[in-house]
Amino acid sequence: MRKPIRRLLTIFAAAAVALPAALAAPASAAPAVTVVSEKRVDARILDLTVNSQAIGQQANVRLLLPDGWDGRQPGKTWPVLLLLGGCCWSDGDGHESWVQKTDVETYPELRKVIVVQPIGGKAGYFSNWKQAGGPRWEDFHLDEVLPLVEKNYGGGRKRAIAGLSMGGFGALSYAGRRPGMFAAAASYSGTVHTQLFMLGPSSVQAVLIGQGLDPNGLWGDPVKDEKTWAEHNPAELTDNLKKIPVYLSSGNGEPGPLDAPGAGFDVKEKTIEGMSQLVATKLLLSGGKVQTSFYGKGTHAWPYYGRELKNSLPMLMGALGV
Repeated sequence: MRKPIRRLLTIFAAAAVALPAALAAPASAAPAVTVVSEKRVDARILDLTVNSQAIGQQANVRLLLPDGWDGRQPGKTWPVLLLLGGCCWSDGDGHESWVQKTDVETYPELRKVIVVQPIGGKAGYFSNWKQAGGPRWEDFHLDEVLPLVEKNYGGGRKRAIAGLSMGGFGALSYAGRRPGMFAAAASYSGTVHTQLFMLGPSSVQAVLIGQGLDPNGLWGDPVKDEKTWAEHNPAELTDNLKKIPVYLSSGNGEPGPLDAPGAGFDVKEKTIEGMSQLVATKLLLSGGKVQTSFYGKGTHAWPYYGRELKNSLPMLMGALGV
């Protein structure tokens, strides 16, 4: 009789532990992101407004749709290009920028993929902020937006990522931090070495201060929290980045053929050229697959970003099998 009694006592003890947890747990956990509204802008553009737990607000996401999307069959998917914008926009919230500032809708290669263009905050830096209660942009983009696109809008598991300026940083940082998530990454005039002497930290913190944000709220103090800075710095993530094709481009800061008349020398672009060249060299020395476009004269301006996106598409689409 002892064994059955002991077995019953074990069952009762387990039930006593499990019951409070079961009572405390909700019947079903709320999804991390929910769609608030959809707006069909034109034949290929679908704008979403979503509620995000990660950033604690409603946010906009623009989808540039592929041919055949409206008549898709259940289970039909397309490769995804996550296309990131820059910082410090003065109108709108950035998710419209690639369509407004370039002719991205006309690129035939992009009629075969879903292009996902989310907001990134005026200076969110594609990171989960160290500051208590700060936004979790990485979680929003990679753990909320991409799964949502895959679940509801035909996104597949083949993904590439690209971005300009702050978004160029984000493209390489995300690809380096999440190995295996992206098949290729591209940076157009991106701040891809955020620890380059004092230039890297000072350039990042100047942007944060310019947007009225705590300069140490992002990754902490550049010296005391050096490890956190390194964990997001593409130049320190080359062991992962060398496993995928990477595209790096920038000008040298001198006014070039696509600049407006009267444009002056651009110190920011010159600094970015140095960052990009150092990362390219590090990738090449480690056996990485790097394509570079250091095109000489050119400032930190949209005409160059659009051109470089177009030039990088053979690499990006090739990695996606398109």
